[in-house]
Amino acid sequence: MDLSIKYLGYNLKNPIIIGSSGLTNSVDKIKKLEANNAGAVVLKSIFEEQIEANAHNEANNYVYPEAFDYIKEYSKSYSVDKYLTLIENCRKEIKIPVIASINAVDNGQWVEFAKKVESAGAHAIELNLSILPSNDEISCKEVENLHLKILESVKKQISIPLSVKISQFSSGLANLVKQISWSKTVDSIIMFNRFYNPDIDINKMEMSVSNVFSNAEDLMPSLRWIAMFAEKYPVSFVASSGVYTGEDVIKQLLVGADAVQIVSAIYKHGEGYINTVLNQVKDWMKAKNFHSISDFKGKMSTAKIDKPHVYERIQFMKYFGNIE
Repeated sequence: MDLSIKYLGYNLKNPIIIGSSGLTNSVDKIKKLEANNAGAVVLKSIFEEQIEANAHNEANNYVYPEAFDYIKEYSKSYSVDKYLTLIENCRKEIKIPVIASINAVDNGQWVEFAKKVESAGAHAIELNLSILPSNDEISCKEVENLHLKILESVKKQISIPLSVKISQFSSGLANLVKQISWSKTVDSIIMFNRFYNPDIDINKMEMSVSNVFSNAEDLMPSLRWIAMFAEKYPVSFVASSGVYTGEDVIKQLLVGADAVQIVSAIYKHGEGYINTVLNQVKDWMKAKNFHSISDFKGKMSTAKIDKPHVYERIQFMKYFGNIE
């Protein structure tokens, strides 16, 4: 079975990309992922706050002082210089594509950092736009325009491919995807980023962190949206969150995804699980008499199925009409 794909202009041996995480913060860890047949890796994100703090050397000047300790401590352990060195070392020792990741919330001076990432040797940049539309003084249009401004600013700084990871939090997600695609600033769109979610410890009456791992249900939102977009816009689409098995990979490829990002499954099962997932895909392809991914990619997208409206159904009535 031929699992090879083309993504961001690079030849990948398969569509499994290890997403930005603690799994990808060192050359040694990435070597293990490569040895177990990962198609590509996205480095652990460097945050906009780190880059700005590094540029100004004054993390305590931020408007939100509660972030100071986090910025200070995180910058100590994972500074800008270390990030660039990681990229350089990866290019020396890793053969699969290494994609840098920048986590951003606004269009600040950090944008010029993208040039340094390119100079360090990154094959591409993944921009994680973690913009939570929580400010009731800012309209949805302003939030969406910020996405476009950031992408345009970064694209001007680099010549390597640019990807953007977006969230589901958009009042007009379809229109935003269309605008991003038409802007010709990005080569791929990743659906979707996974936000930190707060929780409450009711015994201590304190804030805590909810489960950081994705679950199987997280697969469905990207499945729906990629099915509607993949055959419509001239960019690549990548599924993220909830991808645990070969079946999950197959589903995303069937709706038109070019690749998938996996993180939580590798945390839980180890690097060797990549091969387990790949073998599941191969077994299915063999059973269906498919020889390459192109033989079935997109066959279940809205552009290819007889009843595309099923992807837009949001009520259960048709399927559970007998339940009172």
